[in-house]
Amino acid sequence: MAGLETTHFLSSYLTPSLLSIALKNSARTGSFQGGLQLHGYLYKSGLCNVLSLQNQLLNVYVKCKEFHDACNLFDEMLVRNIVTWNTLLCGLATCGAGFRLILDLGFPYFKRMLSQMMSPDCITFTSLLRASVELDDVEIGRQLHCFIVKLGLCVNCFVSSALVDLYSKFGLVGDARCTFDCCLGKDLVLWNVMVSCYVSNCLEKDALLVFSLMRLEGVHGDGFTFSNLLNASAVLGCSEFGRQLHSLVISLSFDLDVVVASTLVDMYAKNEYIEDARKAFDGMVFRNIISWNTMIVGYGQHGDRKEAVELLVEMFREDLRPDELTLASVLSSCGNLSSFSEIVQLHAYAIKVGLQTVLSIANSLINAYSKCGTIAMAFKCFSSISEPDIVSWTSMIRAYAFNGLPRKGIELFDEMLLNGKTPDRVAFLGVLSACSHGGLVDEGFHYFNLMTNVYNIEPHSEHYTCLIDVLGRLGLVDHALEVLTSMPFEPGSDQLGAFIGACKVHGNSELANWAAEKLFVLEPGKHANYTLLCNTYASKGCWVDVARVRKMMRSRCNDKVPGCSWIEIAGEIHTFVSSDKSQLRVLEAYALLEVLIKLMEEEDCLPSVD
Repeated sequence: MAGLETTHFLSSYLTPSLLSIALKNSARTGSFQGGLQLHGYLYKSGLCNVLSLQNQLLNVYVKCKEFHDACNLFDEMLVRNIVTWNTLLCGLATCGAGFRLILDLGFPYFKRMLSQMMSPDCITFTSLLRASVELDDVEIGRQLHCFIVKLGLCVNCFVSSALVDLYSKFGLVGDARCTFDCCLGKDLVLWNVMVSCYVSNCLEKDALLVFSLMRLEGVHGDGFTFSNLLNASAVLGCSEFGRQLHSLVISLSFDLDVVVASTLVDMYAKNEYIEDARKAFDGMVFRNIISWNTMIVGYGQHGDRKEAVELLVEMFREDLRPDELTLASVLSSCGNLSSFSEIVQLHAYAIKVGLQTVLSIANSLINAYSKCGTIAMAFKCFSSISEPDIVSWTSMIRAYAFNGLPRKGIELFDEMLLNGKTPDRVAFLGVLSACSHGGLVDEGFHYFNLMTNVYNIEPHSEHYTCLIDVLGRLGLVDHALEVLTSMPFEPGSDQLGAFIGACKVHGNSELANWAAEKLFVLEPGKHANYTLLCNTYASKGCWVDVARVRKMMRSRCNDKVPGCSWIEIAGEIHTFVSSDKSQLRVLEAYALLEVLIKLMEEEDCLPSVD
């Protein structure tokens, strides 16, 4: 009864103009059922051959991703215009890479379009170029480009922008620039796409040159332009150019744009001007979660845990809830300073809001607890992940390695392989570190060979450092030397340092001196290198050589930066600097230190000469 009443209502009141509005609304909201009902009414009312209504109905099916119904409707249409063809082709092109068969379907329809003497326009080509990108097929894009030139559409900014974007996505920057230069009347969108092309292909200097050319042509740019250029300045470390852009942003009032303002904060933070970043952040008229995250991540990268946590608290006061990026960043900052109490609080909040199993947060928790030495909590976080990714496995393996449980790290790596995970370079570095810390030579060479021979991963310097270290720990200095000299690149400071450390432990001052000479060439001004060699000579009682190296250190090195340590007691972090007398309880600390030194003297276990 209700159905009959609805039908009677529709037949009485739905004019073509009302039908048009209803179809547009169904397309906008993605209402497939609404589209079906309207389709039925069109047939019943005899309006099924009205071209404008058919085009709008086709758009409904396309927007609802009901491509089977869309193609059936298209094939039944007696008359088609360019809007009809473009509606179908745009829908097929925007369906996404997950619908590859449907994406492929767009090109046969394009051939049908040409065979029926329907001339394609700018919208047709931009749709097909987008499909080429989704299909990851640049050759189709090149063929379309030829067709575009033949039809004289290459001077159209809309089409040229799509072509520049196509070549940009495939890394063909030269082709993108040629296309850009061929278009004479460039609009702002085309300039922006060209700037974005350079930035996305890591050619930031060229992006800045295009912007200079753009300014000469009298084009001022918009928020998109400045966001891209500020990103380029951040990557290049061009703080001075970034400041000039900042002035221009303010003069054109783009500092009111939350995206541009957030990018400004990011630019200053990445150039290590954290105070300027904070000034830009405080000066923002509007802020969203991205703005807060940008500043918090900036503090995290700058190693300022206190400010990152305080900003998180302020964020709560502003009634904004942190997302996974916020929490992961603050957890990373707290982990770097081993701030256990704050990590626990953040963990509790993550559990409260149901974010503890989000991969980025769970991985950050594993690292944070690991750096605090709380390996049980790190493993608990790892176990809570239903489907750990390669980062999760690697984080837990490294946690075991650096907390004195190398065997467990190796067992976890083998378990990862059994779970079908393909290890990457970082995962192998984790298991090799475990072998190094545990002095497991055979296992170390096993995993090194597995990495190179089975997974075809080329070892980096860090992997060789682990091999040298594990050999040195067991006194196999000659074998460590073989590894050091057979590397496919010149030894770096880490490998030479590990080798000298092995020579020190096993009293081989001759090889230590050979490696130290190479190390001094690489890092002539680093105190630690000279101290390492001094300790090697001191362990053998070669005091003349100790004096010689100390003299070299004084002549080559600048003033030594004092060492810094910290400890957390009752939620408060206490920092200690070498020879610092400013601490409130410094007298107690020094008194206890004297007691420890006396005990060590009695036990004859004083450390090597520093």
